[in-house]
Amino acid sequence: MKSDIADLRRNYTRDGLLEDNAPNEPLSLFASWFEQAVEIESTEANAMMLASVDADNQPHLRTLLLKGADERGFVFFTNYQSAKGQQLLERPKAAMTFWWHDLERQVRIEGEVERVSDEESDAYYHSRPVGSRLGAWASPQSEVIASRQVLEDNLARLQAQYADQEPPRPEHWGGLRLKPQLIEFWQGRPSRLHDRLCYRLVDGQWQRERLAP
Repeated sequence: MKSDIADLRRNYTRDGLLEDNAPNEPLSLFASWFEQAVEIESTEANAMMLASVDADNQPHLRTLLLKGADERGFVFFTNYQSAKGQQLLERPKAAMTFWWHDLERQVRIEGEVERVSDEESDAYYHSRPVGSRLGAWASPQSEVIASRQVLEDNLARLQAQYADQEPPRPEHWGGLRLKPQLIEFWQGRPSRLHDRLCYRLVDGQWQRERLAP
């Protein structure tokens, strides 16, 4: 490598996160931070890293896009038959992380995973561009395929099949919701003395505590 990785560093000076300015529950703070990220970030503000675990306790990590967030949890969509989908349905716990570079902020979320309702999956599926809807049918996600041509051929066949009608949502494709049990907000500060406020759900109530950086 041309760069010395150990010498790469950045001093965070943009903002702080103090208890006086933080609510007693985390969801309104997430909504506020997310809206600021949408306004300021140069990349997709809803991009997140999602971690799952397989049958051998091997962690898996990938980048997804958040598609919904409310008091019930954080929603994303996937092929239920994919490696990710099977891992999350068989071991329904996960963690996700948002990193907003321009704001010098990170949010970590941990909790249980559940399928969203068919109605929610249908509504989002039919809001997507037609190419994305057909893509959900065309790609046997996570399976080994012989070449790119397999996908191109599948898509061409589906385009002909649904030329005069709306493609239905595949039964194997839909939404998952991470129901948070822990949400940690990280704000970069100078000298690596970052602010970390952690909210834990205990007996149905959010408890807030400060963590050392």
